[in-house]
Amino acid sequence: MFGYITIKKDDLKIKDYDKYQAYYCGICQELKENYKKTGQATLTYDMTFLAILLTGLYESKTVQEEHYCVMHPGKKHLCFRNQYIHYCADMNILLAYYNLMDDWEDEKKHGALAAARMLQKSASQIASGYPRQTAAIDEYLKKLHKCEKERIMDLDLASGYTGEVMAEIFVPKEDIWSEELRKLGFFLGKFIYLMDAYEDLEKDKKTGNYNPFLAISEAPDYEEQAEQILLMMTAEASRAFEKLPILENVDILRNILYAGIWAKYETIKSRRNSRNEENEH
Repeated sequence: MFGYITIKKDDLKIKDYDKYQAYYCGICQELKENYKKTGQATLTYDMTFLAILLTGLYESKTVQEEHYCVMHPGKKHLCFRNQYIHYCADMNILLAYYNLMDDWEDEKKHGALAAARMLQKSASQIASGYPRQTAAIDEYLKKLHKCEKERIMDLDLASGYTGEVMAEIFVPKEDIWSEELRKLGFFLGKFIYLMDAYEDLEKDKKTGNYNPFLAISEAPDYEEQAEQILLMMTAEASRAFEKLPILENVDILRNILYAGIWAKYETIKSRRNSRNEENEH
């Protein structure tokens, strides 16, 4: 479900792209050192956004390191390390583990179950240190499975469950910024869920899998409706973000919120339109 919260590279300055990669590499290094290659394999770009956000908000002291990377072994790469990058690596493991278990519950994917078992020990260790976030994920899965089992075609309700869990993950500690961080996480979580449902619609039509977009997918203005729903989520997320007093790397964060998260949508929409045009001919 994850992997939608990323940059639009063409709109970033080279120095900002290099910084973004340094945060990404920092999370990767945390995963490698703490959870070995199994943990490293779970890395997604979603937590990179959160790491940059929290570092800027709390003005955390950041250490610069250089490490060799298995993907690019020719030279060392810059890595940023701080307490929030460490936190995001932990959240990455938790989300990956529960997402794999969800794939097993939903579609009985044996690969997902095998991967989840490899992460189980690490996820259990992390869960003990973050009871609030872990409880939110547990509750999220229960609600989502009930929604899927009963095939409740309420887009707001279904996406809201993902919003609730991301709201808690976006809050590393309770303080004066918790309210806006929760709002930002909540609406980005809803966006992630809805984007995933939007991307999977054609597949779910064929397989019969649960997808709340099915309720409106046959409407003549379906694409317009879907886009408006997604726009509402990003507008609310952006409104919460702009209330946070962040100066550091704000151009990267705005690139993600206002352009990057739409990149996959444009790709999906373009691919779908091309298929429809081919079918018409």
